[in-house]
Amino acid sequence: MEVKKIKAYFYKSESGVEPVREWLLELDIQDRKTIGYSIKLVEYGYPVGMPITKHLGNGLEEVRINLPSNKIARIIFVAEDVEMILLHGFIKKTQKTPDKELNLALQRYKKVKQ
Repeated sequence: MEVKKIKAYFYKSESGVEPVREWLLELDIQDRKTIGYSIKLVEYGYPVGMPITKHLGNGLEEVRINLPSNKIARIIFVAEDVEMILLHGFIKKTQKTPDKELNLALQRYKKVKQ
């Protein structure tokens, strides 16, 4: 049996909210399954690289997911030791990842490092 090289965890705010988990629950079941499968690919194959993951700078990486609903999802994460912390998830609507999405993930990463 294969062993996970890195284990995914949801970022949790100081108030106990897990924004990526909450975002996932808003999506339909097929999209959630596809995202879960993509995260699993990263857990078992890390480091994976393109087209599944991409480095974004500042220690951030993204899982790149084409959803069955014809949308494009991204989950920004940070990998430290054997942990993959899922910082932010969103539906991508433009070619370039919007700065506000990157900045939000970076803010959460800074809180994780404290």
